[in-house]
Amino acid sequence: MPYEFLEEVATADIAFVAQGKDLEAVFLAAGDATVNAMIFELETIALNEQRQFTLENDELDMLLFNYLQEFLYYKDSEQLLLLGQQVSIAQQNGLYHLEAIAKGETLDPDRHEQRVDVKAVTLHQFKLESTPEGWIAMVILDI
Repeated sequence: MPYEFLEEVATADIAFVAQGKDLEAVFLAAGDATVNAMIFELETIALNEQRQFTLENDELDMLLFNYLQEFLYYKDSEQLLLLGQQVSIAQQNGLYHLEAIAKGETLDPDRHEQRVDVKAVTLHQFKLESTPEGWIAMVILDI
């Protein structure tokens, strides 16, 4: 599993660390962890609907922050549970550009066992860093 929940980090919130061999992999892992904080079994989410979104930021860590917020936006605005399928990140003119494809379906309480309702991604202890093995992200979600 490319992410791990950290129960000892945040008692009233949910914390996780995500890892990936490259930026795209750590973004996808962090997206999965964010949705998995809300739904116990990601496998119960059918990939019936697709959303594409484009983001940009001058800071790479804030690009990840914005990417994770997209999953919460779709959950709150459309009751849509999405899983990242593809992420592409490029840098141009001092900005990082992200193009993402996510797929999922409308929340169905009969099939999607809910864990908690995540309200927001927080900046508390938020980090994204390069390591010799790839990339690592530390995230705390407000519940």
